[in-house]
Amino acid sequence: MPLAPEPARAQAPGFPVAGAVVVIAGASSGIGRATAQLLARRGAQLVLASRRADTLETVREECERLGAEAIAFPTDVTDATAVQQLAAAARIRFGRIDAWINNAGIGAIGPFDEVPAEAHAQTIRTNLLGIVNGAHAVLPLFKGRRRGVLINTLSIGSWVPTPFAASYAASKAGARAFTESLRAELQDWPGISICDVFPAVVDTPGLRHGANHSGHRIEVGGPMTSPFEVAEAIAALIEEPRDATPVGPAAWAMRLASTIAPGPLRWAMGKVMRRGLGNAPRAAPSDGNLFTAPADHAVYGGFRKEAAIRIPTKAWLAAAGIIGFWFARRR
Repeated sequence: MPLAPEPARAQAPGFPVAGAVVVIAGASSGIGRATAQLLARRGAQLVLASRRADTLETVREECERLGAEAIAFPTDVTDATAVQQLAAAARIRFGRIDAWINNAGIGAIGPFDEVPAEAHAQTIRTNLLGIVNGAHAVLPLFKGRRRGVLINTLSIGSWVPTPFAASYAASKAGARAFTESLRAELQDWPGISICDVFPAVVDTPGLRHGANHSGHRIEVGGPMTSPFEVAEAIAALIEEPRDATPVGPAAWAMRLASTIAPGPLRWAMGKVMRRGLGNAPRAAPSDGNLFTAPADHAVYGGFRKEAAIRIPTKAWLAAAGIIGFWFARRR
């Protein structure tokens, strides 16, 4: 296949959600399940992927009850061959792929040198190589049609220091660099769009699914983003693609802080996260869902029901205060 397309009439880069064929990797819970529900209600044709077949089948049945045609294809995104098979299954069933959503993600929390090396490696394999594998599988199909929308669910951790989750931050920052490079490479393919979504903290089960080697329970509260807010952003990108979309006021604030006061923000995140973890109840080490898929496939994690203001709220308030202090000193 040539590196640049032959001359052709320009086409609109987006697709109406109604009737669009959409692959969702990481569809069984949280943002992925919310996105599947939203797109199903709006008439998309869905190809749903995640590691666990039984929970994925539940989501498929749910989408069909909502009016969508949907298939479930259990897939581990760290397996490049399996992701290629996912793309082939979508094409066999629907004849094409209009949009591909790389949403699968995991994490490992704890002091960097106390988290097992394999837990760091698995985090990076899933969050970074999973996106690479998805792009590698679908881009030839997009190039064949000269059209397509690739959407990657990243994180504000792509921009902001995330102490005690260093490999997670590395995977997300690496994914951001990957997609920026891919956009530059594909600038001669105007019908193909690469889109990134940057939520801050989202109320999903994934916050407790991940590996935890901190010695303390992970407690999250305060202002959080709903999974359906992220799903709305993803649906909008299918129809009107754009490069980067922060979701929620906290994501915008943290990204701004990382730009204008990176040093103070880094100091604040370290202090606040260390104190927040230290004050949480004790918990035994766990690898969570790093190597086995969880049975919990809910959309929400239930964190917004907790009244206490914990780590994220304190971090955002601290970041805002530090930025104000920094500006005052500059003046």
